[in-house]
Amino acid sequence: MAAVYTLSKQQYIDAPPARVWEFVSSPANLSRITPPEMGFEMTSPAEEVMYEGMIITYRVRPLAGIPVTWVTEITHLREGSYFVDEQRSGPYTLWHHRHFFEARGEGTLMTDIVTYRAPFGLLGRVANTFVIRRKLVQIFAYREKAMNAWARKQKEP
Repeated sequence: MAAVYTLSKQQYIDAPPARVWEFVSSPANLSRITPPEMGFEMTSPAEEVMYEGMIITYRVRPLAGIPVTWVTEITHLREGSYFVDEQRSGPYTLWHHRHFFEARGEGTLMTDIVTYRAPFGLLGRVANTFVIRRKLVQIFAYREKAMNAWARKQKEP
């Protein structure tokens, strides 16, 4: 059986939870927090508000510029508190991404927990060790910088 991996990331965002939720729960903003080199392109209609059962389709180029179509579904959502997206079709054999938002002082603690399984069995395990996990860490590092930049702009007059 293929290995299942988990990657967790927490970030403090200097913006109130309602504003953070408004930003992250809009699929149209996903491209703003995805590294440009991934060539992110949403292919489903850009809806303003996320809802349970929503299907989001997009094309990304995660490795060597090779395009991959990815289909995710929003499977759980509690307004202002959390949502879960799960891959329906795409590069992983399992992708389950939980997003949590908590008030912390004047800001928001955002927690991401991704559970995933790489394809190709043993080859996928090797790829996870040397490529996949590192790429995910890089994506979340970019997302942290992008969210911090967004929060700074929220404070501008």
